[in-house]
Amino acid sequence: MTKISILGCGWLGLPLAKALLGKGFSVNGSTTSVEKLSVLENSGINPFLIALSERKVDGNIAAFLEESEILIADVPPKLRGSEKENFVSKIRNVIPFVEKSSINKVLFISSTSVYGDTHTVVTEETAPQPDTESGKQLLETEQLLQSNENFKTTVLRFGGLIGEDRHPIKFLAGRENLDNPDAPINLIHQEDCIGIILKIIENYSWDETFNAVTSSHPSRERYYTQKAINLNLPLPKFNHSAPSIGKTILSNKIETVLNYTFTKPNL
Repeated sequence: MTKISILGCGWLGLPLAKALLGKGFSVNGSTTSVEKLSVLENSGINPFLIALSERKVDGNIAAFLEESEILIADVPPKLRGSEKENFVSKIRNVIPFVEKSSINKVLFISSTSVYGDTHTVVTEETAPQPDTESGKQLLETEQLLQSNENFKTTVLRFGGLIGEDRHPIKFLAGRENLDNPDAPINLIHQEDCIGIILKIIENYSWDETFNAVTSSHPSRERYYTQKAINLNLPLPKFNHSAPSIGKTILSNKIETVLNYTFTKPNL
């Protein structure tokens, strides 16, 4: 039985772990919350309390990685508000433990923010030009992992994440003067995030980089207005006084290399 370690059993990592268990994998899962250890254990996941910082790794990460073949790193940068961090340093601290372990494949969950908004149409062949601190640190982390010869790294760049309990319209409803009304959306549903990860593991697709968003790209104004109507929420109001800036992200490689069909193409 192949064992997989998931660093970060949060909104995506926990249901992913459950899906992997359903496929017959053994799963080690990490959390930074003592209270969540029992949640992981009750789900059949081997629970570990692990916290990353810029200076060190707290917790028994050696045991967390022990006997695992694949590491899935799903730890988003915390770069908003006053408690900003050096995300690259956090991941760099993990690498020596990975090198000493049985891990030979890493799946790093990244973001399409590595591209910035300087392009109109983006594929995996597009040179990243991040214009946010988060995008810059994610790109540097991607390069750090993919340049390491001790393991193979696949990078998965997700667009905006949505799910049954998570949708941007809940934050945009009723707001005014929203920017970029004509910019295309680039979203992906939680179910497809999990489905794509399972396909990467199933197809043995390592040393790869994938964009992962659905092929539906209506404008922000059209999409979020309709979502507000569907959910009976106050309509968002957009500012048309300035040109819209945004990119259309293509995920054709998901379909051609992985032979994956999106289950939630129309979000």
